[in-house]
Amino acid sequence: MSNVQPIDLYARQISDEKQASVIDGSSAGTEKRYAVLGKDYKDPDALRKLAGSIKDHTLHHLDHYLEKAEAALVKNGAHVHFADTDDDARNTILEILRSHGVTRLTKSKSMAAEEIHLNPFLIKNGIECLESDLGEFIIQLDNDEPSHIVKPIIHLNRRDIAKTFLREGVSETYNDDPRTITTQARVHLRKKYFEAEAGITGANFVSAESGRLVLVTNEGNARFGMAPTPVHIALVGIEKIVPTDRDFGVFLNLLGRSATGQQLTVYTQFINGPKSANQPDGPEHMHVVFMNNGRTDVLESNCREILRCIRCGACQNVCPVYRQASGHAYRSNYAGPVGAVLSPLLFGDRFPELADLPKASSLCGACNEVCPVDIPIPDLLLRLRDKAKREKVHSPGAIPMTPFGTLATSPSLWRTAMTMSKAMNHLPIEVAPVKPLQDWLGQRTLPDWHGGDFRKWLKGRKEKS
Repeated sequence: MSNVQPIDLYARQISDEKQASVIDGSSAGTEKRYAVLGKDYKDPDALRKLAGSIKDHTLHHLDHYLEKAEAALVKNGAHVHFADTDDDARNTILEILRSHGVTRLTKSKSMAAEEIHLNPFLIKNGIECLESDLGEFIIQLDNDEPSHIVKPIIHLNRRDIAKTFLREGVSETYNDDPRTITTQARVHLRKKYFEAEAGITGANFVSAESGRLVLVTNEGNARFGMAPTPVHIALVGIEKIVPTDRDFGVFLNLLGRSATGQQLTVYTQFINGPKSANQPDGPEHMHVVFMNNGRTDVLESNCREILRCIRCGACQNVCPVYRQASGHAYRSNYAGPVGAVLSPLLFGDRFPELADLPKASSLCGACNEVCPVDIPIPDLLLRLRDKAKREKVHSPGAIPMTPFGTLATSPSLWRTAMTMSKAMNHLPIEVAPVKPLQDWLGQRTLPDWHGGDFRKWLKGRKEKS
């Protein structure tokens, strides 16, 4: 990520216009979710808990279900690859493309591909790689990074997009009408689909029972990307497995409602394998790359529940910190509450750098309440805060709390501090006893101190009685 600042510092510097875009986009998603779930289900929580238990069962038996999924995919005519690291995943995909002579491809939206920075790697190695999701296409044109799992350009408004299209030659004149913007993108992308020699997608779910991949989009771009090309590559995190086809019914009903407030995502595709002999179109070769990239380490941690995540973005939409800070503040392609847990775990070597993310939460619990797979995100944030404490990781911008702990557990010191506390209202920041405290106070406007009188009041009350 381009941002290298701690989340609180970054949040102070974003523009009002950007913050307004994030707040409006996220709050609208939350309101739609509440409306549709409440209308369609008498007890949405029971469905969330069912989905959570299915994912938990799968994660506890992931080795079994991965083997089963591999066998089913091979039976369906697909080639299956396993990638342990991000380097393995990138190089495996590059080797597949080269083996088929591919130099141009279109790519559907994939958080796994964002995670390993697949696009710049392929482009560096001579493969023309074009994002076909409208939001991701705009991100690519801006050389930007997505700031939301489902809505990658939530931080932009239509004026920003119109300027980008004019600058990059997608349009000949400035026009910020949303319908016009969409039409211009469609015209530009349509010819690219027919020029492409391969299509890369992710997968929302993979059935261990049948080997079917499920892809959901609202634009149909994954379908367009696969139809005219001879090669389809799916990059899939190993946690995307579900035991049976029947489980799709649970997760698809929750995913659309949680992500965008829809009863079902507009395009829901079930991919059985490469095209059969009686199909006129579709890829002749299908490759599925199952990627680990730290997921087994997360499985072994005390935060394994985060791997239930189905990437709906509901926790981002409802989170007050995300709304104020925007996705780029999280310094990872996984932002918001899910990113505050997943990123420090998934990118373990970056834990000291990302240890401030679990602290960027009020622990209000809204993220858990909206999670379609009932992930206890507030509990996981606390576990990661404890991990940082045990490993003595000092978050950027934070001040050590040991002196406060000593103060708060010593009655005599506390009484002295309370007596002297009102003097803080008249002291400049520069007289703070240590530089970290000076820096901390310099970033915050504290209210005037009005405390310190309770003990005096209580003592007088006792004397009167």
